[in-house]
Amino acid sequence: MRRSTAVLCGATVVLAGSLTAVPAQADASQSSRSAQASGLTWKKCGTDDYPTLQCASVKVPLNYAKPAGRKITLALSRVPHTAQHYQGPLLVNPGGPGGSGLTLAGFVASALPKQVASQYDVIGFDPRGVGKSKPALDCAPGYFNPVRPDSVPGTAAIEKANLTRAKSFAKACGTKYKDVLPYINTISAVKDMDSIRKALGASKINYFGYSYGTYLGQVYGKLFPNRVRRLVLDSIVDPDGVWYDANISQDYAFDARHKALMAWIAKYDSTYKLGTDPAKIEAKWYAMRAELAKTPAGGKVGASELEDIFIPGGYYNGYWPTLAKAFASYVNDKKTAPLVNAYENIAAIDASGDNGYSVYTAVQCRDVSWPRDWKQWQKDNWKVYAKAPFMAWNNAWYNAPCAFWPTKTLKPVNVANSKLPPVLLFQATDDAATPYQGGVNVHRLLKHSSLVVEQGGGNHGISLSGNACLDKYLVKYLTDGTVPRGSGVADAVCKKTPDPKPEAPASAMSAATAGQPATAPSGAGLHDLLGFRG
Repeated sequence: MRRSTAVLCGATVVLAGSLTAVPAQADASQSSRSAQASGLTWKKCGTDDYPTLQCASVKVPLNYAKPAGRKITLALSRVPHTAQHYQGPLLVNPGGPGGSGLTLAGFVASALPKQVASQYDVIGFDPRGVGKSKPALDCAPGYFNPVRPDSVPGTAAIEKANLTRAKSFAKACGTKYKDVLPYINTISAVKDMDSIRKALGASKINYFGYSYGTYLGQVYGKLFPNRVRRLVLDSIVDPDGVWYDANISQDYAFDARHKALMAWIAKYDSTYKLGTDPAKIEAKWYAMRAELAKTPAGGKVGASELEDIFIPGGYYNGYWPTLAKAFASYVNDKKTAPLVNAYENIAAIDASGDNGYSVYTAVQCRDVSWPRDWKQWQKDNWKVYAKAPFMAWNNAWYNAPCAFWPTKTLKPVNVANSKLPPVLLFQATDDAATPYQGGVNVHRLLKHSSLVVEQGGGNHGISLSGNACLDKYLVKYLTDGTVPRGSGVADAVCKKTPDPKPEAPASAMSAATAGQPATAPSGAGLHDLLGFRG
C-alpha cells in the first residue's frame, strides 16, 4: 500500500509493560558437535578492524529444482565463538538487495557485548551474485558514472535519455547473465541460507538482518519455520509493498527526511548561514540543484548526482554535518570542492557499486511483477513528484530497468507465520527507507513477534548504533530469548538517538575537504556497511 508522509512520520506507539523469557533452545554440547560436523574449511582473513574474521565458501545449486545441476559458490565469513556455552550460528545480513555481509560479521561480533557475541559463531555471507560469491554480477560497468541525465524528465529528450539508459541496463543483464538471472531472487537466496545452515552442521540458525535482510528473514521463516531458533529484524521491509509500492512509499518518507535536514540546518544558522526558515533553505537547495543541472560541479556533480549525495542523509543523520557544510559552501562561497568530495565519498551509488546495483535489480525485478507500461510509471511518479519531489524521479530511474526486465516474475511470498518462536523487531517511526508501517505490519503477520520502536528516530538500522535502550532488548534476546511484551502497538519504546551537532568551523572544513564526517558519529560504522535503497 502507498502511504503518506503524515502517516509515517506522525506515528505514535504505546510503551510495553513486561518482559517474557523463552527457554534457550540450543544445547551447548549438541551445538558443539554440530559445529565439529561442519565440512567447511575456514581460513584466516582478518582485517585491522576485525582481526578474528575467518573465511570459507560453500557450493550450492544454481537451480534448487535441479540440485544435481550447475553449482555456484557463496562466500562466507565467521567470527567463531569462544565461550563454553555455545548457542549456534548467528547469520547476519546488511540488506540491499546486493549488500555484502562478510564484514558485517566482524562488526556485529565486536559491537555486541563480548559475553554475548562469544556464545555465537557470527556468520556473514555474500548472497548469490554478490561480492566474493561466484558468479558475481556486473551487468553494465560504469552505469552510474557522472554526469547522468537530470533525473526529473522535464523534457521529452531528458526522459528519452533516461529510458535509453534503463532499457540498455536491462538488456545488458539479460545478455550477459541469461542463464543466471532467473535464479537471482529472494527465494533462491533464502534456500542458500538453509544450505549454509546445513554446511555449518546446525539443526537451527539464529538470524539478524537489517533492511532488505529483514525480508530475507521473513521469507526464511516462512519456508523453514522449524529451522529458526532466534530471529532479529531491524528496519523492516513491508512484505505487502514489494517492490514497486515500497519504492513509492520511500519517496514520500525521504522527502520528509530531507525536510528534517533543512530544519536542522535552520536550527544552526550561526554555523551554516543559510537562514532560519526551513522552507526558504529548501528553496535554496532546489536552486542549487537547478544550477548544477546546467553546470555540474567539477564536471562531476549534476542534478542527479546531487540527489545521490543527499539521499544517504535520509538513511543516517550522522552525514548531516558534512552535507550541510557542502551545501553552505556552494551557496555562500561558490565552492564546489566539498560537493565533489561528498559525492566521491558518501553518494548513494557508492554504497553498493556496480555489482550491488546489478544484484539489486536482478532480485527486485525477478521477485514480483512490475508495471510494464511506462505510462503507469509516468502517472505514478509525477503524482509523487507533485507532493514529494526530493527523491521521486531519482528512485524511479533507479528501479526503471524492472519495466524492461528480461526474466519472468515470481509470485509474492505470504510471510504470515504462527510457527516461529518469539521474534524481535526493531523499527524507527521516521525511517524513510523502510517506513514505520512496515514494522507494524510484520508485527501483525508474525504471531509471536515483539516490536521495539525508536520514537521519533529517522535513521535506518537502529540497533548496535549507539542507542543503549534499543541494544538492551537485543542483548537480552540474544542472551536467553527474552522479548518484551506489551499491550499496545509496540511492546517497548525507546527515545531516539539525538541528532548530531555541527562541527566546529575548522574541523567541519576539514571534513568537507576530505568528504567524510568530521567526527565518527555513533553508528557510523554500521551505516557504512548497510546497503542503501533497501
